[in-house]
Amino acid sequence: MAALGPAWRALLRPRGARGDAGGRRGVRALRRSPVRVLQPESSRESPAERSPPAVQRSAAAPGLWYEKAAPGERRLGKVVTLAKSKKFRDNHGKVLLEGHRLIKDALEAGAVPQTLFFSTVGHLKLLPEAEIKRASLVKVKFEDIKTWSDLVTPQGLLGIFSKPDPAKMSYPAAQLASSLPLLLICDNIRDPGNLGTILRSAAGAGCEKVLLTKGCVDPWEPKVLRAGMGAHFRVPIIASLDWESVPTNLPAGVQVCVADNDPGAAARNTSLPRGAASAPASPKAPRKSSPRAAPEHEDEEGAAGIPELAAQHYYEDWARAPVAVVIGGETHGLSVAAFRLAASTGGKRLIIPVVPGVDSLNSAIAAGILLFEGKRQLLWRHKQEDDRQELPVPG
Repeated sequence: MAALGPAWRALLRPRGARGDAGGRRGVRALRRSPVRVLQPESSRESPAERSPPAVQRSAAAPGLWYEKAAPGERRLGKVVTLAKSKKFRDNHGKVLLEGHRLIKDALEAGAVPQTLFFSTVGHLKLLPEAEIKRASLVKVKFEDIKTWSDLVTPQGLLGIFSKPDPAKMSYPAAQLASSLPLLLICDNIRDPGNLGTILRSAAGAGCEKVLLTKGCVDPWEPKVLRAGMGAHFRVPIIASLDWESVPTNLPAGVQVCVADNDPGAAARNTSLPRGAASAPASPKAPRKSSPRAAPEHEDEEGAAGIPELAAQHYYEDWARAPVAVVIGGETHGLSVAAFRLAASTGGKRLIIPVVPGVDSLNSAIAAGILLFEGKRQLLWRHKQEDDRQELPVPG
């Protein structure tokens, strides 16, 4: 068997730390090669100079080196299992991606591949060759990928990448051209499917960036990636922020608004004339809504420390560039710090009215409604400035 290359041996090497026991076991397991080396088409060796049957030519992928794993190789399975864990992502700075579209989007955005596992060489033809040459390529049986995959219908392609740095990514030109001075702040979003859907809406609405506070699920968790459908490589995502550092990631002069999914507030506002703002519900009163104002981890000041914010329907005029919207999770809701940040910037509570008796909206649905309404208002305002005409009354 051929020896593994330096890049493959470094796959599980921690960044400046010794890593956990599982990671060290994975490193030891990979010190012995589980694969056979296939040489590129451009090799000048004669058949007599090559080791017999362990080394072969790769006619289907000319110019590419790849390794071939033995069927049922357990050591590679351990690698993939480790790569799915948050501890691995934090300690080693690597993430696991699966599927052609996600991996292609990652490569085109400048994400750095470490290792690609594929079941047929045809999968490599769908990816940019110049980018995948930088990775260790490992051909495995499709049955093995089915075992490793979390998907119902695996595509036969997985990749381990260095965790992308938003400051170094090259986002699609069409996305940048459609970007708006609209930002999203996620607070206590702990459901992976919800966060992925929210990120997808943020990319679709043309958000400038997305900020995730501590308490949100890891955006690189596999379920978030699946629900995001490539949004991770279309809009900058800055994660694990404490509230003290959130303002430093916002543009100057931004107004921060908070989403209020309180059915009671919505019902109270239905009788108000258009353009009128309702008085906010008492922050001391418990709310069945999503988001809620008093999560379990707040300090002793608690809900009583929530500042008063003017409340209005989401379709009334509120989006003045630049603007940020805070969406809270369905279980723990908005932090008191979110209300304080909104108050300090002159922001408002945005209410999405629902029929009385109907429970609050899903966080991802609320985010989509507010982001696309914010986009609509910003585009109308831009048109007003260009055409020197009054902004039509939103309806």
